[in-house]
Amino acid sequence: MAAYEIFLSLAIIILFSKVFGLLAKKIHAPEVVGEILAGIIIGPSVLGLVSLSDFISQMAEIGVVLLMFSAGLGTNLKELMKTGVKALLIACCGVFVPLVGGTLLYMAYYGASPLGSTEFYEAVFIGVIMTATSVSITVQSLRELGKLKTTVGTTVLSAAIIDDVIGIIVLTFVIGFKSGDSNVGHVALSTVLFFVFSIIVGFLVYLLFKWMDKRWPHTRRLPIWSLALCFIMAYSAEKFFGIADITGAYVAGIILCSIQDHDYIAQKMDINSYMLFGPIFFASIGLRTDISNFDQSILLFSVLFVIVALITKIIGCGLIAKAMKYSWADSLKIGVGMMTRGEVALIVSQKGLSVGLVSPEYFTAVILLIVASSILTPVVLKLLYAQESSRVHDVE
Repeated sequence: MAAYEIFLSLAIIILFSKVFGLLAKKIHAPEVVGEILAGIIIGPSVLGLVSLSDFISQMAEIGVVLLMFSAGLGTNLKELMKTGVKALLIACCGVFVPLVGGTLLYMAYYGASPLGSTEFYEAVFIGVIMTATSVSITVQSLRELGKLKTTVGTTVLSAAIIDDVIGIIVLTFVIGFKSGDSNVGHVALSTVLFFVFSIIVGFLVYLLFKWMDKRWPHTRRLPIWSLALCFIMAYSAEKFFGIADITGAYVAGIILCSIQDHDYIAQKMDINSYMLFGPIFFASIGLRTDISNFDQSILLFSVLFVIVALITKIIGCGLIAKAMKYSWADSLKIGVGMMTRGEVALIVSQKGLSVGLVSPEYFTAVILLIVASSILTPVVLKLLYAQESSRVHDVE
């Protein structure tokens, strides 16, 4: 393929991604779902307009790294500290129960496999995909209901942030175990060393950026150096610790999330993601999704995958919330608020595909989960709050 032909592929990806993203938004679905569908339609499975070249794969990798960096930048550490132990416990159960549920689902559907086998890690990885929480839909729903600043809203927001951190750590472990030369001790040591490295280097980098932010506030050099930090952390994570590059990018975002100009940096990063790298990443998922092998077996598994993913989040987060003295009504709201999935689930799935932990046809299950959870969460939350309001009026 001639070098100039890549420009046509990029134009097709960007145009189709934005058109389908806007159509998805019109029906109140996440834009990323439209961008993924665009990738499926323009890819080899349907129209065959674009193929997944090495160049597009590498651009998609930059896209996923930037998305995780932005997610780290959006972390509110002060809010995280406020909710403390309660949010941590809810997040831990919100990871553990879906992880076990997804693993058992895969084993029940395809048969149990010996501990340490490739099939065993594939089963565990299905559970890992279920652990991610995307709180953006929930935040918007709670904001519209005027409940974002309530105890329930704050708890869901903080637990979702911690949930993603734990999910990324679990992903790191599973990928490490999948490597043939890895064992539990080696993976654990590499992970601990990476986070020790991140804390030490992160504190020094934070002080440096804080000084630069004070001296050159709101200048373009800040996002440029921040982008360099993102890539350095992503490289260091993979190269020196065998940790997923997205983990390094996420940590880079957390390092900078408390400096004064973190919003300004995030805005500049979003321009890159929104215009180019984001659409390429999400379209690349569609390009990788193989619907030619899609049959009734995969369809049934996808439906079960969605049901288990939704129920395990509600059970895991809701029951632990009840154990910490929340009312049954608030516990259910917390569980429902935590069941949305989005970009992180896709990022985890893409990482699993790249290391051979999941097959392309299973992206269909993930896409269905994102659509279902994005539609159901706002509807169910609205019903729960309406029911609560009705009870209050009845008492009065």
